[in-house]
Amino acid sequence: MRFLLGFGSCGIASGADSVLEGLNEVLENTEYSVEKVGCNGLCFNEPIVEIIDDDGNSTLYGRLNKESGKHLAECVLKGELPEENKFTQEELNFLNSQKRIVLSGCGKVNPESIESYISAGGYNAFKKALNMGSDKIIEEIKISGLRGRGGAGFPTHFKWQSAKNSVSDEKYVVCNADEGDPGAFMDRAVLEGDPHRVLEGMMIAGIAIGASQGIIYVRAEYPLAVKRLQLAINELREKKLLGENILNSGFSFDFSIMMGAGAFVCGEETALLASLGGNRGMPVTKPPFPAQKGFRKQPTNINNVETFANVSWIIENGGSAFSAMGTENSKGTKVFALAGRVKRGGLVEVPMGITIEKIVFDICGGIINDADVKAVQMGGPSGGCIPKDMLDTPIDYESIAKTGAIMGSGGMVVMDENTCMVDMAKFFMDFTSKESCGKCVPCRIGTTRMLEILERIVNGEGVESDIDTLTELGESIKVGTLCGLGNSAPNPVLTTIKYFKDEYSAHINEKKCPAKKCSALISYNIDAELCKGCSLCSKKCPNNAISGEIKKPFMINAELCIRCGQCIAGCKFGAIKIESGVMQ
Repeated sequence: MRFLLGFGSCGIASGADSVLEGLNEVLENTEYSVEKVGCNGLCFNEPIVEIIDDDGNSTLYGRLNKESGKHLAECVLKGELPEENKFTQEELNFLNSQKRIVLSGCGKVNPESIESYISAGGYNAFKKALNMGSDKIIEEIKISGLRGRGGAGFPTHFKWQSAKNSVSDEKYVVCNADEGDPGAFMDRAVLEGDPHRVLEGMMIAGIAIGASQGIIYVRAEYPLAVKRLQLAINELREKKLLGENILNSGFSFDFSIMMGAGAFVCGEETALLASLGGNRGMPVTKPPFPAQKGFRKQPTNINNVETFANVSWIIENGGSAFSAMGTENSKGTKVFALAGRVKRGGLVEVPMGITIEKIVFDICGGIINDADVKAVQMGGPSGGCIPKDMLDTPIDYESIAKTGAIMGSGGMVVMDENTCMVDMAKFFMDFTSKESCGKCVPCRIGTTRMLEILERIVNGEGVESDIDTLTELGESIKVGTLCGLGNSAPNPVLTTIKYFKDEYSAHINEKKCPAKKCSALISYNIDAELCKGCSLCSKKCPNNAISGEIKKPFMINAELCIRCGQCIAGCKFGAIKIESGVMQ
């Protein structure tokens, strides 16, 4: 019998520490112990414990605390599997339609134990690759059709071949773990839950291109990921799987970790290389490409976490097995982080070609409170908003690009009918404007001007020409900036104008926010027939904008009301209504 406790960042934040205490109080002095594993992707039910019996049967329990953890352990020791806190079949549907390669070890292996990874088949692919040689490795990657999972979707084998062909005694393999998209947490979960899978992929890449040094560039905001990566590297050294002449193969390799300061632009590979070199993270023109002149001006291969996490599976199972999944031009699986208004948020890994609609409704259970879906933001702040009537779009690089969005690294933010698309565009433009490195005038100045226009619109000060100006600015930035992050920065604005232009028009011409979210364009009013005169709303109001007599309808002073929502949250009778339109 095994007790697996989800101990990723999401589990710890949800109280996994206290669950561990409860389990240990019962399991102490027994033959059982709790195994701390990473997040299994079912973040909506954290903290999670998985019970695996001697026959390999699995039962999941979620939303646990110290007391329910103790109760669970007590029942299991009695040979019982309680119904309390057990995952329902509907919740388990989250795992349906998933094909787990990258996430296969997350929630299953102990990320702080190399023995756990090896017992699950870890490093078999590395040993196989040592005997294959570089040409056969690259050929298998080519057959697999693996494309970079960091967003651009560039063929992985092409990068590897270019780095291999570059003549130098010093080459590098760099893992881009600078995950900066709002709502994205795929890389963090993999590094926290299965770090050896990423390291093994990098080591195989080292064999393929002839590199002897691997560097993981990871965000300093991921302390648990950094800790577990370092532990994994130390374990590899202790096992003599790192260093000189590994397994008497003639291949030498070692790792180092570089923590980034959190600059979004350092997700762009040339900006990342500048940061690695101790300089300000700013992109440079290509060519030369990193494969010819990268870190320390030496040939360097750069892939992201998910790309490397696929490599060992491909080498062990063959490129053809990987290419059998997905679509003609987008092979294999893709990991997505689901956030926003879905009932079951978390990590999913699905075959390419599945529709957005299937992920949102079949896997994630639809929208909270059964509201109507409005759009899905894909590709992070540099992505785009895909409207409801296009959610049957298959997930592959080309199909997503046709919508105006991008695949990105895999973040999906789901929005319901109560989302203001203009305000959403402003949020992402605020992010990209602040994160611009400032090197390109179109990006540095253009994103700032676009943000200023969006702020005017949501404040009820927009003019008719603003929509055309935003479009013109956005298109100019796309073609005038140096790096991929800059030329995709206008996407959220351009796609919301394309698919939700009526909302922009309502904000500008009618001075109304149809979603009733922009505080300058909504009114708070008290329905006299529903108001009981309890005075609770006036007590909740932080600006003394509500007045009246007990047991008589209260009133809101429009000039004092700041539309904070405290009165609505406090009213037990639903008497306070939000209306679209400027307060009078």
